[in-house]
Amino acid sequence: MKAPVLFVVGGKDNVVIEMNRKATARINSEKKLVIVRGATHLFQEPGTLDQVVRLAAEGFVNYLKSSQTEIGVS
Repeated sequence: MKAPVLFVVGGKDNVVIEMNRKATARINSEKKLVIVRGATHLFQEPGTLDQVVRLAAEGFVNYLKSSQTEIGVS
């Protein structure tokens, strides 16, 4: 099994957005690129880091749920 990859990038960070798009295209497993509107590289704007935490947590929960299903855990 290959591990899924979640890219979370600030919407105002055009250089990093492009780098992550290229990386996403090269990955041969489940992947998702999420752009947080109004955020810069370090997510210092109010509420943006909270969005990153929420997105990461949701990604882990979804991955763990699907992994349990695949191995027959209920």
